[in-house]
Amino acid sequence: MNRSLEVIKNIYKPYRYTIKGNVTVLETTSGDFAVKEKNTKIKDLYEYLKSRNFEYFPQLVDSSRNDLDVFEYIKEVDTPLEQKGNDLVDLVSLLHNKTTYYKEVSEDTYKEIYENIKSNIDDLMYYYNNLYEIYFLDEFMSPSTYLLMRNISKLFSALKFCESELDNWYDLVKDEKKQRVCLVHNNLDLSHFLKSRQSYLISWEKAKVDTPVVDMVNFYKNEFFNLDFSSLLKKYFSKYEYNDSEKKLFFILISLPEKVAINEHEFESVKNIRKSLDYIMKTEDLVRPYYAVNKEK
Repeated sequence: MNRSLEVIKNIYKPYRYTIKGNVTVLETTSGDFAVKEKNTKIKDLYEYLKSRNFEYFPQLVDSSRNDLDVFEYIKEVDTPLEQKGNDLVDLVSLLHNKTTYYKEVSEDTYKEIYENIKSNIDDLMYYYNNLYEIYFLDEFMSPSTYLLMRNISKLFSALKFCESELDNWYDLVKDEKKQRVCLVHNNLDLSHFLKSRQSYLISWEKAKVDTPVVDMVNFYKNEFFNLDFSSLLKKYFSKYEYNDSEKKLFFILISLPEKVAINEHEFESVKNIRKSLDYIMKTEDLVRPYYAVNKEK
């Protein structure tokens, strides 16, 4: 890779180059370029997106090498965080609309999704029950243990909600013969969205065809602390409306708590537990209005 990069530098003759994570940015008199490790699927992916009239990605300048790709480099305009979140929702809803279709599925498709999520719920139930039994008898609790035990009912409540809703979701879909799918970016967060003369999505390495729910779950889990998702979700649903089963699956997946990391560093353990609890409470506030509406109906 280093040898190929030197060859590219000799071709483009940059007056400055900068390494940003896994990207090398070349600044040249003929324009700026981003050099990344080769993605063998990116050319076909871009062609497909163009065929769907979606061209909101950095142009592929050179894909002739075996180990590196050269893209145009997008200089981002400084944009307020909430505006950037709104623009990202506009773009991902457009992506989903442009690439949606229905595919036939076997009876095992939804069953497999159900069993995978159920297994995750069971693992988390076992994990937190085990922690509860270990720490319940502690006479003098550490700050992290006290914080967890004081609020562990919130974790169990979230898991029971997911368990109940998962059964309801499966009742909706178990007899379905088709599934709505689209191209999902599968790596959505604010760092993978750029605003310049237009909007761009970058880092398409994980893109795949799947339920559109995947993108919004990833976006929420990556940015729930940074953005107001109540307004973003309303905006997204107004542009790309989920059916009942998709919406239910989305709420299940975002409501699943993470397995909180507890280690020998007390300060880090407290931070991890507090973050997990904040996530649960923020997600409850997001989900509750949708279920209140359903009860009124």
